[in-house]
Amino acid sequence: MREMAVQVRVTGRVQGVAYRAWTRAVAASRGIRGWVRNRDDGSVEAVLAGPEDAVKAMIAAMSEGPGAARVTDVWTEPADPATVAQGFVIRY
Repeated sequence: MREMAVQVRVTGRVQGVAYRAWTRAVAASRGIRGWVRNRDDGSVEAVLAGPEDAVKAMIAAMSEGPGAARVTDVWTEPADPATVAQGFVIRY
């Protein structure tokens, strides 16, 4: 299966709603590696790497987020899978 990586930015009500913890749990369950963090502007940023189908499904899931989130936009841009470490972490 082809591997891909993307940088993702999510806007809306995505801070203070456990979005990062939810992202880490869902990514780990799908075999995706990378990281997620809050940004000062109120958005959430992530880097996802793994099998193409799993990453695309994760992007779709991130457009919904956990129950308390209200996502307004999701932007993605390609990233280099070779630069993404193993595991999935929350960055602070």
